[in-house]
Amino acid sequence: MIIKSRLIPDGFCVNIFGTLWARDPSWIDRYVVNHERIHTAQQRELLFIPFYIFYLIELCVRRFQHGTWIETYRNISFEREAYTHGHDLSYLSNRKPYNFIRYFKNR
Repeated sequence: MIIKSRLIPDGFCVNIFGTLWARDPSWIDRYVVNHERIHTAQQRELLFIPFYIFYLIELCVRRFQHGTWIETYRNISFEREAYTHGHDLSYLSNRKPYNFIRYFKNR
């Protein structure tokens, strides 16, 4: 489900408890949806709220390691897994639980 919201900046999609939020969802294709479904799997494994807590903690840690916000964002373990497998539409059917842990390694 994609919800239109003016609170989300243009060109961004936010996954909140498995629901996608975007200002203009016209750019969202099946690969973006797959990327977000990977996040939903991660959220479920961590029982949702801890996912957001870990995400924010890792965001802060990665910010000290990387020069720009985009580098910081792209090096968060949850994002690394989702970007690595976002174009593999069969990934979720074969994904091992807690697979994002493999991506914690410093990059």
